[in-house]
Amino acid sequence: MTESPEKPKLSVLKTEDEWREMLTPAEYQVLRQAGTEPPFVGEYTDTTTEGVYRCRACNAELFRSETKFESHCGWPSFFSPLAEDTVRYVEDRSIPGPPRVEVRCTACDSHLGHVFAGEGYQTPTDLRYCINSICLTLEPTQN
Repeated sequence: MTESPEKPKLSVLKTEDEWREMLTPAEYQVLRQAGTEPPFVGEYTDTTTEGVYRCRACNAELFRSETKFESHCGWPSFFSPLAEDTVRYVEDRSIPGPPRVEVRCTACDSHLGHVFAGEGYQTPTDLRYCINSICLTLEPTQN
């Protein structure tokens, strides 16, 4: 996990007016303005459905259910993204205290949530990608 503060070359380009038209006000506030949905209310917080989690703004594949785990933090938690090039990392100093690491979609630069290290979860990476449900859509695995 390396911080990547420079803006990526986006594959999905829209104006802010286009984002406002396609997203609900709540989705826009979180995805485009780096907001946070309230804890324990998101549709994917407790789901155990197998599948691929995609960016709600641009449909890029971000996470797989195999990396989702119960953190009891109020938001869906993953221990790694689908691939390192699907997300980028930005230092977030928006609240007092130590800086956090923001997670953004590399395809459309939408805010997804934050990643935390060293919390002691028994996962292969010792990382917790704390992602807003409102930023995701789940594509269930076909059986």
